[in-house]
Amino acid sequence: MRNPVLVFALITAFGVGLSSAALAGEMVDVYKSPSCGCCGKWIDHLKDAGFEVRAHNVMDVPAARKQLRMPDRLGSCHTAKVGGYVVEGHVPAADIQRLLREKPKALGIAVPSMPPGSPGMESPKPVPYNTLLVQASGETTVFAKH
Repeated sequence: MRNPVLVFALITAFGVGLSSAALAGEMVDVYKSPSCGCCGKWIDHLKDAGFEVRAHNVMDVPAARKQLRMPDRLGSCHTAKVGGYVVEGHVPAADIQRLLREKPKALGIAVPSMPPGSPGMESPKPVPYNTLLVQASGETTVFAKH
């Protein structure tokens, strides 16, 4: 190929594809109640996005959350760990991929509560919600709006 712009475009596209696949192939450890149906739907959402998932059924999800240092006020029905970050609640897979790609200095990300319309909480009446970037101090900022 003699067109340097085309060569650059192909290399860039191939590199982006590889990095997205690598991010999606990350192992996600999910701590959830054995009886939670929406947690299973969220796990399916992650698998559909290419993540590998290990589900750990625990009887005390808040204790698992506390052990991972995620503040209770940001709690949901499951807590996960991926790439050194904590992920709380029904966080979209795209937000997790962005977190892993950008690598901010943070404890992790959270979608507090269980907003209708979030992954695993599909609803005919979705509500707007935010994914929050959570610092080790517990302070939060908006990471993504949905």
